[in-house]
Amino acid sequence: MAKIYSKNSIKDLNEQEPREETVNFLLNYSKALSVINCNKLKFEALLN
Repeated sequence: MAKIYSKNSIKDLNEQEPREETVNFLLNYSKALSVINCNKLKFEALLN
């Protein structure tokens, strides 16, 4: 167990980068998401 939490394994995790597909998916999702405020309620609509 001690080896899993060593500094080397933490260093490797910090060097990972997301794939371009993942970044594009998240950006497109955030562009299509609309939040509508109505009184004290919030409605989320996905505009696809």
